[in-house]
Amino acid sequence: MSDIYCSLRQLSVTYRRDKNNAAAALDRIDLDIAAGERLAIIGESGSGKSTLARALAGLLPEGTKITGEMLWPALGHPPRPGRDFGFVFQDPGTSLNPVLTIGEQIAEGARRHLGLSWKQAAIRAEELLERVRMPQPGKALRAFPHQLSGGQRQRVAIAAAIAAKPALLIADEATSALDVVVQAEIVRLLDGLVREDGMTLLFITHDIALASGFVDRIAVFRHARLVETGPVRPVLSAPVSDYTAALIASHRDLATPPLIEELAP
Repeated sequence: MSDIYCSLRQLSVTYRRDKNNAAAALDRIDLDIAAGERLAIIGESGSGKSTLARALAGLLPEGTKITGEMLWPALGHPPRPGRDFGFVFQDPGTSLNPVLTIGEQIAEGARRHLGLSWKQAAIRAEELLERVRMPQPGKALRAFPHQLSGGQRQRVAIAAAIAAKPALLIADEATSALDVVVQAEIVRLLDGLVREDGMTLLFITHDIALASGFVDRIAVFRHARLVETGPVRPVLSAPVSDYTAALIASHRDLATPPLIEELAP
């Protein structure tokens, strides 16, 4: 494996519901994230995959108990939100500010973290909208989130997430609220941006078929535990875990052959 960007050792996360009731969301996770790789975190709702993303980003709620270690060899310190990592959430309708223009929301990250003036940041915002293939980027700068489609809002969210040139991009179910055509477009966009900028990508999804088409490795979570991890081809062709095998077997698509046949030479 190449240089390690982040190393998790026996990481456990427990949410406290009240003083007498707690729930384990992650249970003793050991996982290395290589610098520059595209890693998919796969699992059903409640498996712990989004908790992992929020733990890495320092976005867990107050009162959450965290044990184990999160080490950042490539940085030497915990990542700074917006600067060292960008975060793309599932629903851009709730992650974008409804009373600020698209241009203001993208430019803010570049202005704050890169030290640009508002004029320079606005120029960068338009460039980013072009990179995420937003139609009429100059016009989109002056628009508000409610004036855009769901796919366009997600493109804006991606542009905002990479505005300060982060080394790590976390996409937490960033395609699940979109139709299948737009899903494919967003995946191609993320893949291209990550390759062009040399970013590390953490792609979190319940859809193993969607992720397997472009990531380097897969980590499968179930019931707060990491049940399997490895490069895409070995995991799909010879899964170690029965749960991973069940996920692969459950893939049904009238337009494409089974996943393992797709990977055949």
